[in-house]
Amino acid sequence: MSTSTPHPAPDFQSLFDATLSPLLVLAPDFTIVEVNRAYMTATRTGRSIVGRPIFDVFPDNPDDPSADGVANLRRSLRTVVDTGRTDSMPLQRYDIPTGDEGAFAERYWSPVNTPVVDGDGRVTHIIHRVEDVTDFVHLRRVGREQERAVAEAQMRAEGMEIDLFVRAREIREVNEQLSRVNAELDAAGRTLKEEQQAKDRFIATLSHELRNPLAAATAATELLALDLPDGHPALPVLERQLSTLVRMSNDLLDGTRAVTGRLELVRQRTDLCTVVHGACADIRGLFGHEDRALDVDLPADPVLVDGDGLRLAQVLTNLLSNALKYTMPGGRTRVRLSTAKTAAMTRAPYGQVRLTVEDDGIGFAPGQAEELFGVFMRAAPAGPSTPEGLGLGLAVARTIVELHGGRITAHSDGPGTGASFTALLPLAPSGAPEPRRAPSARPAPRQLAVLIVEDNTDLATTYRTLLERQGHHVTAVHTGADALTATESHLFDVVLCDLGLPDIDGYAVARAIRSRPHGQKVRLIAVSGFSRGSDRGQSTAAGFDAHLAKPLPLADLLELLEGTLPER
Repeated sequence: MSTSTPHPAPDFQSLFDATLSPLLVLAPDFTIVEVNRAYMTATRTGRSIVGRPIFDVFPDNPDDPSADGVANLRRSLRTVVDTGRTDSMPLQRYDIPTGDEGAFAERYWSPVNTPVVDGDGRVTHIIHRVEDVTDFVHLRRVGREQERAVAEAQMRAEGMEIDLFVRAREIREVNEQLSRVNAELDAAGRTLKEEQQAKDRFIATLSHELRNPLAAATAATELLALDLPDGHPALPVLERQLSTLVRMSNDLLDGTRAVTGRLELVRQRTDLCTVVHGACADIRGLFGHEDRALDVDLPADPVLVDGDGLRLAQVLTNLLSNALKYTMPGGRTRVRLSTAKTAAMTRAPYGQVRLTVEDDGIGFAPGQAEELFGVFMRAAPAGPSTPEGLGLGLAVARTIVELHGGRITAHSDGPGTGASFTALLPLAPSGAPEPRRAPSARPAPRQLAVLIVEDNTDLATTYRTLLERQGHHVTAVHTGADALTATESHLFDVVLCDLGLPDIDGYAVARAIRSRPHGQKVRLIAVSGFSRGSDRGQSTAAGFDAHLAKPLPLADLLELLEGTLPER
């Protein structure tokens, strides 16, 4: 009878240092005894802080007269020493030194302080556990600054505080078990994974719920542009801010998909010159604000890749948005596209295409290049000279490039020297058919009978007004049942149908219309905030001819009605 070989005892120092949660071990006099890698990363410090009093390492920000981080933390630590019990602190603002001539970076934390007690009941150490929740606080702050178009985002940002409180309580329970067996550490890891999934679901829901008010606000802005042919100073402001909100909403959703591996591509032969030209044309107006310049250098011949044109345009848009954020007024950004046809390359046997975006903005420390592609990472903290953002654009861009078999890198010689981002993609094999070109002549517009099925009354009313201005006959209803009633007695040319209706969903509406004798003559278009591959597959199976994501610009809507917009 054989006996099993006992497992060696775990190296608790290695376990402590490898823990993903930021941890700091203090003596009862609040001297730092030990620190793990996660804590050093979160606070931008090194092991040199060991042996120093915590309040010498992290003093209050002298430029903030309301700073109370030191007082609150000292009170909590004293409570732990005096009572021998864990103390969970509420959400705290506690700025950290950056090392640049006394500068401080704004930070928000969710701390828990747990005692380590010896056999006589004396507190020998304090485990200081923190979570950096700065990005979530900034996201809530952005939501507060918006008007009615993002009122629903404000409610969800407030709900985030509850989520953070629940998470802090769960983390406290994990920290109370930190000194126990290794099996309990595994259980804590599973709990944290579930919380990450819950956060991803929350962000995906938030992004989707933003689409309806954003679509209504975008359509209303376009209607104002029609009513004010001579322009108005507020219109470009509304267009820029709504464009920013749309990109942030898309980044939230795509960031979640990128992290979870659910980002999808629709591949076809694509001319990158056309993609770059279109993306630069779409964003050039934003560069014109405050006299920023955008230069574009494209080769004369087509540059063909096997890829998703919409996603590749998103890569360039994210890189240009990044340059726009960190370039001062009067700055310059340059986009260059070139090819290197080298058969010796293993991963790209037909050569590579190089897409580079260079700016003369604030730059970054060379050692920070790889960190910029992380989720919720920024080149510089938000402040007077740098706008706020979600820190998702570069992470999404890297995921898209890597899904295409390429890679993306960042470079800067240091702060104040500008930055460059380079994406390398494999070229398509030569001799393959070029992408289909859109016909140069568009069919003459004709009057159509259009039914809008949309439960957001603001959006339905605005779309109706816009289409009526174009000469179409438009009917708007707000429920699936009303849509079925309307299509019984009237033969519409086009039905624009939302999917998330209050009674029956848009899929059921489409199936019912298609089942009628005249149902095959109607063009059914799904216009929805749900735009994943599975959503598009369901809409096709239900009988929809096309599936478009909100917010839908008026130009795309008109092209759709004229029959020239590709089904995406």
